Amino acid sequence: MSSTFSLQLSHVLRTVLNAANLSTVLGLLLAVAGRSHLRGGGNGLVLAEHYLLPLPQRGAFTVGNVVLFPGGTLDELQQRYPEVLTHEAAHAWQYAACLGLPFLPLYALASGWSWLRTGDPASANVFERAANLTRGGYVEHPRTNAGFAQAAAALGLRRTNRG
Repeated sequence: MSSTFSLQLSHVLRTVLNAANLSTVLGLLLAVAGRSHLRGGGNGLVLAEHYLLPLPQRGAFTVGNVVLFPGGTLDELQQRYPEVLTHEAAHAWQYAACLGLPFLPLYALASGWSWLRTGDPASANVFERAANLTRGGYVEHPRTNAGFAQAAAALGLRRTNRG
């Protein structure tokens, strides 16, 4: 069995899993609602370019096997981040691993934790790290508890030294 056949089989598996778990259906609904231009992206991915809804504000985001590009195209984004589609394909696998739609609240929790630890929703986000931060165009911020500090300041809380 060749590695090419194995890769193709794995992409078919991911496509079937994400269709069955309804994440790709949600991605397609978002693409249609955002008046995206749809085209095949290879490896079972669907590219939804020129997505027009206001959220989220990212260069690209993935829902199931659908990669959405707010206001632009894959080609435009790849000029800045050549490996962005590899990064987004990893997210498609994460949807399959999380059984589809549970990925969304899990991702939100991971983003919140990352923000508390780094002041950035991606740097310590387990899903973004597993998809490779650099490939997705993210800069890694140090773990300084910046978000905790911002939240404490907003709440008027201060550290006290005892001893």
